[in-house]
Amino acid sequence: MADLRIAVVCSSNQNRSMEAHSFLGKKGFKVRSFGTGNQVKLPGPSPNQPNIYDFNTSYDEMYKDLLRKDAELYTQNGILHMLDRNRRIKPKPERFQACKDIFDVIITCEERVYDQLLEDLESREKVENHPVHVINIDIQDNHEEATIGAFLICDLVTMLTECEDMDDEVDEILQEFEHKCQRTILHTVCFY
Repeated sequence: MADLRIAVVCSSNQNRSMEAHSFLGKKGFKVRSFGTGNQVKLPGPSPNQPNIYDFNTSYDEMYKDLLRKDAELYTQNGILHMLDRNRRIKPKPERFQACKDIFDVIITCEERVYDQLLEDLESREKVENHPVHVINIDIQDNHEEATIGAFLICDLVTMLTECEDMDDEVDEILQEFEHKCQRTILHTVCFY
């Protein structure tokens, strides 16, 4: 199971999914990351004034836009640092619903994203009958939790790649992982 095709998904493909993408990539895993939202939302000067971008906006454009708007604020809250990391990984955020690639494991970072992703997979025409394990680990959307989440996701992916038969062993692995990390795990098998 060493060559698992992995996707990590959060809402805006900015913080949690990109932190895990970066970490898994450095460990040599075949990974991509996505968002399921309709738009990319980043914190703004206040909670009711987020910065909203289209998924076609590059991380570099977002970085320059926020630098121009308020360099001090976005440096202080870590958003510029996050965007700088993101633009070194890939050009722009990607929406899961627009990707037609096939994955073996998809890990979502919050239940709402898990539900959106399952809805999308269920609506697709089944062509290959290829199973995909969709797993949710709730990770709060802040920098510290994203880092912790990346470690947890890496632990889980490592456990899945080391098993003999993922389809046969996944329930046992998830039970062990859930006990170890003390977080509720959701799991569904879908087909492409």
